[in-house]
Amino acid sequence: MPHYVIHCLDAADTLPRRLEHYEEHKAYLAEAPLHILVSGPLVKDDGKTMIGSFFLVEANNRAEVEDFNKADPFARSRIWRSVQIHSFIKRVDNR
Repeated sequence: MPHYVIHCLDAADTLPRRLEHYEEHKAYLAEAPLHILVSGPLVKDDGKTMIGSFFLVEANNRAEVEDFNKADPFARSRIWRSVQIHSFIKRVDNR
């Protein structure tokens, strides 16, 4: 099954809104309509302040990934200022 990377950066000053929707976002990911291999927040160099989101997913096609992303509570709440989706070829997996 193809892999995709979703790289999302938050809009300015959306941390309070991100935190407000965080539980809803996590619940959405727990019931995701595609297979999430890795996901988590992108953070500033302080290792704590969230500035975006990263996902590595398996999906049948890009349209599935786009639909998954658009339905995310963070997307619906306009927390992300930019979203990039790329096909990904996994060469190394040291897990």
